[in-house]
Amino acid sequence: MSNTLKTTLLLGVLTGLILAAGQLVGGQQGLITAFVFAIVMNFGSYWFSDKIVLAMYQAREVGPDEAPQYRRAVEKLVQRAGIPMPRLYILPTDGANAFATGRNPSHAAVAVTEGILRLMSQDELEGVLAHELSHIKNRDILISSIAATLAGVLMMLARMAQWGALFGGGSRDERNNGGGIGLIVVAILTPIAAMLIQMAISRSREFQADASGAEMAGSGDGLARALEKLHTAAESTPMPAMAQTAHMFIFNPLSGQSFAKLFSTHPPVEERIARLRALNSPFHNA
Repeated sequence: MSNTLKTTLLLGVLTGLILAAGQLVGGQQGLITAFVFAIVMNFGSYWFSDKIVLAMYQAREVGPDEAPQYRRAVEKLVQRAGIPMPRLYILPTDGANAFATGRNPSHAAVAVTEGILRLMSQDELEGVLAHELSHIKNRDILISSIAATLAGVLMMLARMAQWGALFGGGSRDERNNGGGIGLIVVAILTPIAAMLIQMAISRSREFQADASGAEMAGSGDGLARALEKLHTAAESTPMPAMAQTAHMFIFNPLSGQSFAKLFSTHPPVEERIARLRALNSPFHNA
């Protein structure tokens, strides 16, 4: 199954869960209320996410005569991709990582750490940057925002269900017919389901960015070697990061922690490398 189709199906599952949970918790009125609140919150996050996350990591914008290797690599890749030149930033940390942000290709930014600039060779850096530019070209920030909006609706419905179960929401007939149990099930299971689906969408978009980034760079070898280096560097020089932004980075900065696979924002690095190597195999190119 293609990553695009998988993302579409997962978004459809999220929507279906919202309809089912909304009907159970508060009917049409409860569903509309939760949906409006989630849209407002996530629209603000989507519109201002670039400024927020860059400020959180104390990123500084790259001047026209600074980091020429970085700037030349991005200029070459955006010409191949046919997208506008993003703003370039550097994060003041020895940890090796990178991310892209911005609401669309015309309002985008790419940020790399000082550590990754020192660690990577030119083709490895281009592989990393091609991955991040693919997120921009594929509008993954928008897809993530849609997923976050839908997950936010489910979280709010779960909270409504918690209060409803606590205060005996629903009529006597509804409670006698299992409505109270339904509220408890919604309160417990929907937050877990929302998180699992949101993480699955994030992993799907990472696979897609790896594949389209390899195409943009002309080969998957550079990115594959970069991921190997990032995996090693994360153990020796971990990067301070917050869980709320971990999904944005090319390599999960929290990967050293014991997260279950289903709750990870990124696919296993070994699987990513294997897929990139397979892109250059004679069987794949045949």
